[in-house]
Amino acid sequence: MPNTGESKIEGLTRFLFRAPSWPRSLAIILILSLSLDAASFIRSSDIHHFGFWGFFIPALLAFILTKPFVEIFGKKITWNRSALLALACTVFSIIISLFPFFLIFEGIYPLLYAVSLGFIFGIRLIVLVAIADYKISHMASPALLQSIFAIVLGTYYFGYVFTIYAVLIHLMFGAGVIMFLWLVERPLKKNFHISALNFINAFIAHNTDGSKALEEFFRDIGEDVYVPQTTLFFKRDGKKDIIFTVPNLHPGPMGEIGGGNLPKVLHESLGGETIVTHGCATHDFNLISENEIPKVVSAINKTRDNIKYYNTAGVSKRIVYDSVQVLSQPFGDSLLLVSTRYPEKTEDIDYPIGLSIMAEGQKRFSHIAFIDAHNCMTDVSNPVMPASRTAYEYMKVCDIAGEEAVNEKQETFEAGVAHVSVPFSREEGFGDIGIQAMVIQRGENKTAYVLFDGNNMLNGVREILRDEILKHVDECELMTTDSHVVNTLSGKNPVGYRIEAKKILPYALSAVNEAISDLAPARCGATTAWCEGVTVFGSHRISQLASSVNAMLTFIAPLGFTILLLAFIFSVVGYFLLT
Repeated sequence: MPNTGESKIEGLTRFLFRAPSWPRSLAIILILSLSLDAASFIRSSDIHHFGFWGFFIPALLAFILTKPFVEIFGKKITWNRSALLALACTVFSIIISLFPFFLIFEGIYPLLYAVSLGFIFGIRLIVLVAIADYKISHMASPALLQSIFAIVLGTYYFGYVFTIYAVLIHLMFGAGVIMFLWLVERPLKKNFHISALNFINAFIAHNTDGSKALEEFFRDIGEDVYVPQTTLFFKRDGKKDIIFTVPNLHPGPMGEIGGGNLPKVLHESLGGETIVTHGCATHDFNLISENEIPKVVSAINKTRDNIKYYNTAGVSKRIVYDSVQVLSQPFGDSLLLVSTRYPEKTEDIDYPIGLSIMAEGQKRFSHIAFIDAHNCMTDVSNPVMPASRTAYEYMKVCDIAGEEAVNEKQETFEAGVAHVSVPFSREEGFGDIGIQAMVIQRGENKTAYVLFDGNNMLNGVREILRDEILKHVDECELMTTDSHVVNTLSGKNPVGYRIEAKKILPYALSAVNEAISDLAPARCGATTAWCEGVTVFGSHRISQLASSVNAMLTFIAPLGFTILLLAFIFSVVGYFLLT
């Protein structure tokens, strides 16, 4: 996966995994503990049943009490996570307790056991502040549970001197962990004045519980933008209206956070059968919250009183320039442009490119609806940026299309629309809208615009679906909304990635055929609304935020290892100095 700002935040999900069921974790702890007791019996050790009492019982009590202790502060941790944390700490404790020093120095086992307890206290504190509550003062008591119970049992076996060692070692590891967490917090606090641990809490809560706490962070770093949104309104006598709108905002970053479900909310808010396509916007233009969408709806609705309708349209034409092709069709004083780079990757197009295309096109037409079909994913990749060769190709092909369309003879036309639900889930690459199709018939020429509610389309799927659809119409283009509700655990989940094309085909054909059956004489009017003061992530903010988080993650492991190793070494040195 390319190391881009667009993929870095979603890429953080590689650190997420599903905890095994708590009975399985407890069973493993019990087996490990009994195995230690068996080994002790075989070796005729003086310490009897320590595996059960020194490892299993503290882990069991920590498992039982961690969840209620965390919930005292209004936070959450599942039983499965509590058990997995107890298991991980038990494994660490066993490894450290049986460190080779035990085989070299006589009577050092109590020290190693005490060190292991300080170590697992540090591990529990780091994990709990990351997954439950970023406040160290809140998580200190849940973090102490396993080691405190072990200290009590260790005192029974090794005497009160052991308690003194254990407490001192806990203080040493606790200080090390606090220093470690302070260093981890520095990058985001310095650059964005937000807590890294709180950010991680919110990120995990979103991916596991659907929490929207992340939006508070995005609001802190967001900025207001003013973007145009072109909308085509189709009126048909006796049939529902069709609204074909092109937001220049990005439906991300993931899940339902920010504007991740922008297409569905607009679809439900604008009335009629609303088709929400993908305009020119990268992750910089992610809405910070779904609450920003009403500003877009309001801006569009304010333009409805000034719509001038035309009952004529031109024949659709496909224009190709180098790697970019555009399906263009004029409707009165407006021009619809649907772009793709298939079979080359089709990715997000930066806003200035779209704005330039619209400005240039408005020399010939009053309104330009320019769409990034977003229908060919080879991998999560860089967006198309201004001044690049690809950007030039987009602008050039649209200029050619506009020049040809302005001279196109327009005649009366018919429009039909269909909306088909699909039995596929978000995890399988489909958002909540399903598949929509709009068919325009001008004379004998039929053009199908088919929209899939998903984030891009796997390379090759467009060709399979389009070839079959073209048996029913003269021209066709497939589009996706770029909805990021399908991206909760990966930045790559395009249409056709998890569900093969042949299973999607019947629903796509059904949408097109239903739209053909729905054809009726139509009039089209367009508006270009300026959506004012919409708060988005901001220019390059997503890259800066993602870079800071990823930089932090790169040094967490070596830094944490170094601090814990120093605490371990100081503990051993302190033991020899005191004995």
